[in-house]
Amino acid sequence: MKIAAILKLIIACILCLSVGWIGSFFTDSASGWYQNLNKPFFNPPGWVFAPVWTALYIIMGVSVFLIWQKGLSERKVKIALIFFIVQLLLNAIWTPLFFGLESPFAAFVDIVFLWLAILITIVLFFKLSRAAAFLLIPYILWVTFAAVLNFSIWIMNG
Repeated sequence: MKIAAILKLIIACILCLSVGWIGSFFTDSASGWYQNLNKPFFNPPGWVFAPVWTALYIIMGVSVFLIWQKGLSERKVKIALIFFIVQLLLNAIWTPLFFGLESPFAAFVDIVFLWLAILITIVLFFKLSRAAAFLLIPYILWVTFAAVLNFSIWIMNG
């Protein structure tokens, strides 16, 4: 792999990981609020989230790197990258909505749009790179689980 490609891969991974890093500021400050919420029986222990999200952000970085490698001159690549950025932004605002504003409802609305944006991104990536699309499957599965969890918390806490 050439130096330029390695640099692109690093930038793509750092971009995705920065979403989790920014979100960590909101989860730390709201831990007392979250601890007092009623949660469903399938709520994972808190220590699960950081390693899962870290792995997912790295996989997302590899996925978007594969698309970026196709070149920015193609219209299909540009559109796919725009949708990737949209879903990344929706991902980034979920944590401030849920933990910062302490609003499971607002976070649920966001995660529905996030899920749709991920699905569109997967479809667009598939047309350019099957590997890039398949790398996003664990991400949409985890967001599906997170949406069910988010919905349950919202319902259980009025």
